[in-house]
Amino acid sequence: MQKITPFLWFDHQAEEAVAFYLDIFKDGKILHLARYGEGAPLPKGTVLTIKFTVAGQEFVALNGGPHYTFTPAISFVVNCDTQEEVDYYWDKLLAGGGQESQCAWLTDKYGVSWQVVPQALINYLNDADPAKAQRVMMAMFKMKKIIIADLDQAYAGS
Repeated sequence: MQKITPFLWFDHQAEEAVAFYLDIFKDGKILHLARYGEGAPLPKGTVLTIKFTVAGQEFVALNGGPHYTFTPAISFVVNCDTQEEVDYYWDKLLAGGGQESQCAWLTDKYGVSWQVVPQALINYLNDADPAKAQRVMMAMFKMKKIIIADLDQAYAGS
């Protein structure tokens, strides 16, 4: 059992959002689904919660009504090894109405914030040479989606 599980509050799109995430993260699956009964705030039979997993991480999605919305103050980081992975997750998470932000951040069509981060960025920012790390940081500040080749150039000083 996972000790901490992110709990995502949706207005009424929990089932649709989970299908969206399961399509992106191919190793995901639904673990449990609960529905509202008689006398509940939403119609009987409407999905209440869906426990699911993507990339080895369990989540719970709730159809809780319009009371709360997501904020970029909390985001999920997708760690990537290659530019192809960055491109895949960036494009898939933006599909259908997501919004790009700065420095690897985006918001999907449900309002959930994500960071699509190549390992190269982390490695370069943690380099023992502060000048190299600074050049990479300054390059990152100019990007929305992270382009590893541009990070490589900044790191090399070219």
